[in-house]
Amino acid sequence: MTDRLVGCVQKEEGLVIPDDWPGYNLELFNYPEHYRGDIESVLIPHGVIMNRIECLARDILEEIGHHTLMVLCVLKGGYKFCSDLVDSIKSQSRSTNRQLTTRVEFIRLKSYLNDRSTEDLHIIGPEDLSIFKGKNVLIVEAIVDTGKTMKALLQHVKMFQPKAVKVAGLLVKRIPKGSETLPDYVGFVIPNRFVVGYALDYNEYFRDLNHICVISETGKQKYKV
Repeated sequence: MTDRLVGCVQKEEGLVIPDDWPGYNLELFNYPEHYRGDIESVLIPHGVIMNRIECLARDILEEIGHHTLMVLCVLKGGYKFCSDLVDSIKSQSRSTNRQLTTRVEFIRLKSYLNDRSTEDLHIIGPEDLSIFKGKNVLIVEAIVDTGKTMKALLQHVKMFQPKAVKVAGLLVKRIPKGSETLPDYVGFVIPNRFVVGYALDYNEYFRDLNHICVISETGKQKYKV
């Protein structure tokens, strides 16, 4: 399985993690002691995440990374992914002598209660995104499951008449009646399991994990609200 979690693939595919992949044993990694017993396994190690981000940055730079790129980071779960992705885009642009200016804006979407996605979507952030008019916009989201959240955000952004809008999703979850439309740039396609770490949370816990991990039932009960 390790070989399947490295390297670059065609951008529309993403790296697919099968349903029967148990993840890596926790004993192979360092993680905060206060989470002992709260996570089952490491689904995607940090090094593999960073390798995949370099591949996504390459694809983005080739397609829309010209002159000015407006980035809309979806908080809070997307802040690490966005930071590392933008850094990689800028680094690769310098190595190819491309002139690229990036500007990052932030927006927050809230639709989860514990480990369940709810019908209530709240957009918290700047209502006026007129700076996007006529620009290439890249929405950066950590995880896409039902697709309802992303669909609502896309409708909101398109009101401001950008030149083009693309979506980069680090994780796409395989769920029944999941999103019909995949992000333009997909990192990993993962099983229908609740994951935390790399800024993804469960009721504001686990954001400080470097790896993407599967939360245990003990962890769900411990931090349930």
